[in-house]
Amino acid sequence: MSTAQELAEWALKLTWSDLPASVQNIVKEHALDGFGDAVGGRKTAVAKAATATVAQYGESSAATIWGSNNKTSVPAAAFVNAILIHALDFDDTHAGGLVHATAPTLPVAMALGESLNATGEEVITAYAAGLEIICRLGAATPHGFHARGLHATQVCGTIAAAVVAAKLMKLSVAQTVNAMGIAGSFSGGLLEFLNTGSSTKQIHPGIAAQGGITAANMAANGASGPESVIEGQYGIFNALSDRPADFTSVTKDLGKDWQCAQITIKPYPACQLSHVTLDAVKIAWASAKATGVSIAEIAKISAIVHPDSAKIVCHPRNEKNEPKTPYDAKFSLPWSVAALLIDGALVVDTFEPESIKRPEVISLARKFEYSEKSEVAAAAAAAGFVEITTTDGRTFSGKVASSAGGPNNRLILAALIEKFLLQCSNSQAASAVADEILHIESAAQIATIAAKIATLG
Repeated sequence: MSTAQELAEWALKLTWSDLPASVQNIVKEHALDGFGDAVGGRKTAVAKAATATVAQYGESSAATIWGSNNKTSVPAAAFVNAILIHALDFDDTHAGGLVHATAPTLPVAMALGESLNATGEEVITAYAAGLEIICRLGAATPHGFHARGLHATQVCGTIAAAVVAAKLMKLSVAQTVNAMGIAGSFSGGLLEFLNTGSSTKQIHPGIAAQGGITAANMAANGASGPESVIEGQYGIFNALSDRPADFTSVTKDLGKDWQCAQITIKPYPACQLSHVTLDAVKIAWASAKATGVSIAEIAKISAIVHPDSAKIVCHPRNEKNEPKTPYDAKFSLPWSVAALLIDGALVVDTFEPESIKRPEVISLARKFEYSEKSEVAAAAAAAGFVEITTTDGRTFSGKVASSAGGPNNRLILAALIEKFLLQCSNSQAASAVADEILHIESAAQIATIAAKIATLG
């Protein structure tokens, strides 16, 4: 039996009651986070571009574009909503797979669920299957796709999205395997944006979501795809990963060891690979400030960074000190550390175009230095260590075992709801919607929740 067939059989049989209660709650929390991130991302340039693009496809009332009164076709809605979730880089991340798990999966479940009059339980179960599959695919080759220059979210997200679609469309196992095989040819997503600060990374989940729906429809209409799309000679791992893959881990303990419960919800709207260092900076700076140290007295900020993280958030050094675009800044550890020290927090407005030009932040970013050390395979699961040295030679250190928001340090529900509310324009209405999302399995029709999310912009 191929890996795709094992995944398909498991996903199609999965019921909501198969998930332990603790995992059910986590899945619903990630859905809430995804909806909030989408509403928060609606004003970005890439979100406006995506909405304008699908408007050119023609009119349709099949599915809702979140945070607006606009409706469009199922593939187009999934495309836009996936981009909305990822637009601010504030969405969840699975450390082992380094994938943004919700962005390519939740929009597929919602768009199809809305068009098919599905229940909340059907939608949240399909979403849970997608979360599990995208995490397992990414974790089978830690940082392997990124090392090849590809975005693991799109590589793995297309296949996960196809399974979400197939489950809601009630395809057979054979059709679902074909859908996965077809979706594999949508896998990709170049990381060249790291060198330019362009918006292509934000678009990748949209391509994955739309591709997954297209693949499922193609399979439903008789098209075929290679069942060896995962482990084959030219499957996604052998063709697109630069590191060995553990094929057996993709299906090992499926339904028992829930990888979707290992996803991190971000407290900062910046690259996940920076978070553990940022957490350590907060600890070190709290100690320094307690003795009266000022920003002007900082002589040096030293950090230990995982080599895979350094390639993305520390290199090339001169460009990281002075980011050209907001997205550049989100992928600059030196700049983000400096902004955190000066502002006391990293929020969405921190990365606005005028903010990233501040000379005082750029000057402090130049005082950041790092050494590389690898103790774990997955960069996003590494520990963080920072030392702040003052002009008079004093040192203050901060150390964390893992970043906040992760499986061992999850955001409390109140903090998650606060994050959701802050991204919505009508907090009173948003509070009621948040409660419905956290009980989404009880919705008789998912369309009622989709309609309410449309009002939150």
